Amino acid sequence: MNELTILSTLAVVHFVALMSPGPDFALVVQNATRYGRQTGLYIALGLSFGILLHSLLSLTGVSYLVHQQPTLFALLQFAGGSYLAYLGYGALKATVNTLRQPVSEQQNTESAHLLLSNKRQAFSRGFATNILNPKALVFFVSLMSSLVPASMSLTGKGIALVILWSLSLGWFSFLAWALSTSRMQRRIKALAVYIDGLCGVLFSVVGLSILWQSLSKLLF
Repeated sequence: MNELTILSTLAVVHFVALMSPGPDFALVVQNATRYGRQTGLYIALGLSFGILLHSLLSLTGVSYLVHQQPTLFALLQFAGGSYLAYLGYGALKATVNTLRQPVSEQQNTESAHLLLSNKRQAFSRGFATNILNPKALVFFVSLMSSLVPASMSLTGKGIALVILWSLSLGWFSFLAWALSTSRMQRRIKALAVYIDGLCGVLFSVVGLSILWQSLSKLLF
């Protein structure tokens, strides 16, 4: 395959993966619906830079070396699983507290959260969620090793990085924008607590499954 075909295939595969429900997708949905557009966009920016770093590490072979070291990869899995489980616990706890509070107290709590959710926190949450997800590491190692040949030019590899980053930023930013329009906010306001709960379950299930895999490798 020539480089144009390789880059086109890479873009299509990556975009399909972006649209698949997972921790990144859930994080944007949860934060954009509850905290608004600015928070959602900075979450998207953090996720896209996490994807850029994963892509760079995969292209340079660093991620492959990590994946080939069972103990090191298990420790990465443990860290990533713990973080996702922590996000899940926080979302589920917030859901329970919201359901128990009167409407007036819920509004006050939401206002406090909005004040606390600054740009740096949103970016950091997005970046950490992606970069600590060991499944993302495995995905990019597989993607790069199967589609990007070692003989590909530096220009081609640079374009590949730009494509992966720009598609990620574009998709997650669109998702954050679409979920934070005035019309959409009015429609989903009553469902925000249930979206939190659903995202909490997703984070918890993925995080705990990754934790189990890592502990199995470390202990057995």
